[in-house]
Amino acid sequence: MLDINYIRENPDQVKKACEDKQLDSSVVDSLLAIDEKRRSLIAQVQELREAANKNVTEVKKQVASDGKPAQESITIGKQLKAQLKELEPELKLVEKEFLNDSLQIPNVPAADVPVGSDESENEVTRHEGDLPKFDFDPKPHQELMENLDMLDTKRGVKIAGFRGYFLKGDGLLLERALLDYALDVMIKYDFVPMSAPVLLNKEAFVGTGYFPWGQEDHYKTQDETILAGTSEVALTAFHMGETLIEKDLPIKMAGISPCFRREIGTYGKDTQGIVRVHQFNKVEQVIYTVADEEVTREWHQKMLGYSEEVLKGLGLPYQVLLMCTGDMGAGQRKKYDIETWFPFQEKYRETHSASYFNDFQARRLNIRYQAKDGTLKHVYTLNNTVAASPRLLAAMIENYQQADGSILVPEVLQPYIKKEVIR
Repeated sequence: MLDINYIRENPDQVKKACEDKQLDSSVVDSLLAIDEKRRSLIAQVQELREAANKNVTEVKKQVASDGKPAQESITIGKQLKAQLKELEPELKLVEKEFLNDSLQIPNVPAADVPVGSDESENEVTRHEGDLPKFDFDPKPHQELMENLDMLDTKRGVKIAGFRGYFLKGDGLLLERALLDYALDVMIKYDFVPMSAPVLLNKEAFVGTGYFPWGQEDHYKTQDETILAGTSEVALTAFHMGETLIEKDLPIKMAGISPCFRREIGTYGKDTQGIVRVHQFNKVEQVIYTVADEEVTREWHQKMLGYSEEVLKGLGLPYQVLLMCTGDMGAGQRKKYDIETWFPFQEKYRETHSASYFNDFQARRLNIRYQAKDGTLKHVYTLNNTVAASPRLLAAMIENYQQADGSILVPEVLQPYIKKEVIR
């Protein structure tokens, strides 16, 4: 959520942000119109309440001196009460409309974010690592894993439906090793490890900016709770409605949880394998920091670096992309994606996403802190993937395949899985 004062002073900039993010900019005019009506009603109601309080005081004086109030005072009191009875419900409705419109205003992209309509206009900032060279034709991860009895998609689909899967034996053990390694990297950097709930209330999704825009992408229960697509939602909402103290910032959390995505992209795309699935496991990093964009941008680079450390430790080649406005979420101010190399497809695929929001999420969640000077400010929030499986697992399998169909285990994972090769 943006500060209404900022929107009043910069309507054209906010409209451009809507258009650059492929959203309807008319909501800005709608919000400003309802804001004007709201301010007028607030002033009227406040004036009437002050007059009513003054009248009550006057009545009390009259009772104290004469034993009863003057008829004129009684009449004025009734008139003021009737006016308030008419205006207060109207103000309540206008406040609700004001909030609904406010929640549909996206964040304004940072100045260095490229303007573009879709993923084709994202900017590759750099490549890291050497692409593997095979003296044989590399196979897809699903074939390698099924041959080694690490994966069963046929029974997964039979039991769980489209894109269902079972990780088996060394498949599950390797995934556990990957996630444990990623979590250990975050613990090394003083992130608090947390198991995050996946059934959340609507307020958490609205607060983090996933709603109202992405409601159709999520699974919902008969109890009106919603399955999270990332532990970012729970972790960012962890201090919802609370006031923190500046000396406790930054707050660094690393969440591990299953994740659920109802919408998983283009129909018919990646139907083979486990690159695009409805359920997966992920380690996520979330930070609250002070209300300073330069400090936030420094943390953004650090968080990106933590994910890169994981990939470099695994020995996986990847590229870093700066996302354009049309391929960012509504709440994101700046976003990087990391894409890891898949040898069989001969292409990089997204495995990580790093974003910062300034106070966009904190305003919606009402998370503030008392600054050193005594003022109250909203925290600034950031998040980034550390490791998401099975997609990262699939990339690892393809990059470490051998001519005989075996899979080398990355050196950093060998202490976790107690194997050097999966045969």
